[in-house]
Amino acid sequence: MRQRVLVVGLGNMGMSHALAYARIPEFDVVGVCTRHVTDLTLPEPLQDAKRFTSYEKALAELRPDVVSINTLPDTHADYAIQAMEAGAHVFVEKPLAESVESAQAVVDTARRTGRKLVVGYILRQHPSWTRFVEIARQLGTPLVFRMNLNQQSNGETWAWHKRLMSSFPPIVDCGVHYVDVMCQMTAAKPVRVHALGARLTDEVPLNNYGMLQVAFDDGSVGWYEAGWGPMMSETAFFVKDVVGPKGSVSIVMAEASDEAVRSDDINAHTKTNQILWHRAEKGPDGAYAVRDERIDMADEPDHDHLCEREQRHLLEAIVKDLELGKEMDDAVTSLRIVLAADESISTGQVVQL
Repeated sequence: MRQRVLVVGLGNMGMSHALAYARIPEFDVVGVCTRHVTDLTLPEPLQDAKRFTSYEKALAELRPDVVSINTLPDTHADYAIQAMEAGAHVFVEKPLAESVESAQAVVDTARRTGRKLVVGYILRQHPSWTRFVEIARQLGTPLVFRMNLNQQSNGETWAWHKRLMSSFPPIVDCGVHYVDVMCQMTAAKPVRVHALGARLTDEVPLNNYGMLQVAFDDGSVGWYEAGWGPMMSETAFFVKDVVGPKGSVSIVMAEASDEAVRSDDINAHTKTNQILWHRAEKGPDGAYAVRDERIDMADEPDHDHLCEREQRHLLEAIVKDLELGKEMDDAVTSLRIVLAADESISTGQVVQL
C-alpha cells in the first residue's frame, strides 16, 4: 500500500526529503506545508501536492500516513507528537527537540501509539560511515574520538546558518551527528561534558563556535568542535579520527587528490573519499605487522541519495514493523550530550550526565 506523505518545511533538507519521497514508488507526496508556499515554484515531481501554510489544517484535512518534519527545531517535538497522535508515522530532522524532556516525550509517544519514528541522523544510512563505525569497534577500549565540522559559510549558506542559529548554536545542531557516531562506536555510557564557546560576530545572538569534550564510563573520551561563518578557516575543517589500543581509523582525502573541497559544500559533510586504517600490532622485528590500509570510498552516495536512504529506512520500518527503540533512545542520548555542552559553555562548569 502506498504511503501518503505530508512534507512540512521546504528548506534545504525539506526539499531534499520531498524529492526523495517522489523517487520512491511506495510513497506519494500528497501535501506540502511551509510559510510562504504560495510563492514557491515547486519542482515537477511535487506539483500535484496540495499546498498548506497551516500544519494543523494540513494534518486534519489530509490525514497522511507519514509526516516528514523539516522545520526549525522549535517545532519538531510538537509537530511530531501531533502527527503520531493523529495516526501518522514520522520522519523528523535532527535535533529531535529543543530539550531532553521534549525529546523523551516524542519517543514516549512513538512507543505508546505504535507509530514509527525515524530521526534524521543521515550518517547512519551512509555505507562509508557504517564501515567507519565497524572498524572503530575493533580498536579496543578505551577509545579517543577526535571530530569536527567547521564551515566557512557566506552568502546564501551564511543566511541559512543564521536562521538555524535562531534555535541552536552549531555545537548542538551539528554536534548531534558526530556525538551519535561516538556513541555507536562505544557501548559505554556518557558521564560528563565540558565545553567552551565563542561568539565571533554580532550578526547572531549565539556562539557561532564551540568545542566540547565528553567522557564515557569505560574511559573513552571524545572531542568535537563546530563553527559557522565567513570568518572560519578552511584549514582542518573536517577531522574524523578515532584511536584505540589496537590502532586508529580516520576519514581522509585520497593521497593524490587534487579535488578542492570547501567546508560549506553540503556533500563534503558526509563525504569520506577514503578510510585509513592503522593497526598498532608489531611483528618480531618491531615493525608494524600489517601495513596501513586505505579503503577507497569513491563511489559513495551523495547527499540527495542519502536522504533517499533515510526514507527507504522509514518505509522498511513501516512495512516490516521494525523495532526502532534503540535508535530512538540514541537520538535522546546524543541530544542530551550536546545540550549539556551548551549548558557547560553558559555556566563554565563541567556537566555531569
